[in-house]
Amino acid sequence: MTGTELIVALDVGSIAEVERHLRDLHGTVTLFKVGLQLFTAHGKRAVDLVHRSGGRVFLDLKLHDIPQTVAHAVREAQSLGVHSLSVHLSSGRDVLEAAAAVHPRPKLWGVTVLTSLSSEDLQAIHPRASVRPTVRRLAELGRRCGIDGTICSGQEVPLLRRSLGPDAVFVTPGIRPAGSDLNDQKRVLTPGAAARLGIRYVVVGRPITHAAQPRAAAQDILAEIRNAVPGAP
Repeated sequence: MTGTELIVALDVGSIAEVERHLRDLHGTVTLFKVGLQLFTAHGKRAVDLVHRSGGRVFLDLKLHDIPQTVAHAVREAQSLGVHSLSVHLSSGRDVLEAAAAVHPRPKLWGVTVLTSLSSEDLQAIHPRASVRPTVRRLAELGRRCGIDGTICSGQEVPLLRRSLGPDAVFVTPGIRPAGSDLNDQKRVLTPGAAARLGIRYVVVGRPITHAAQPRAAAQDILAEIRNAVPGAP
């Protein structure tokens, strides 16, 4: 059984903060999310910092554009040497197939419905929409188009596991240790619950990066993951 891996979200705006988090977490965490804020501010420099520290990068840009533009962006991400890259599944079949056809390329992880959104939020755009059916339809589309993993709330994983099969890879933000502030997340799960669901990657930001002792916070989350599934690696 493949274990659950922790991705720490570097949702910061300065290189000094990146360097501090990489130093604090060195030897504990090896996969880091570089998202819109950090990449817009510092681009390749931020990615290179993670690589020089011995880490891998999940480049979370949530690509959403016409097929040619997204395919070019996937090629550029490959040239940066990132481990994985996110794309919105709502971009549609042509976009997803164009992205998946790039070779070589990073792992492509498809965004279903952001974990900050509820069914009420979706209904402001699509009056009869609700989260779970929308997530399922988008995840199935991504699977058919060759996308490597599904980004979703852990609350949707049991539904998607039935739909996508036992080998499906899930990447789950909105992970909060028990007692943590939810911040802007609405559909959340604890690290232990995520591990028991067989989620491959969990994304955690503020509960680690805003902690008084980030390394200890990360170690506590990793221990909760290990203890949730006895015998797992």
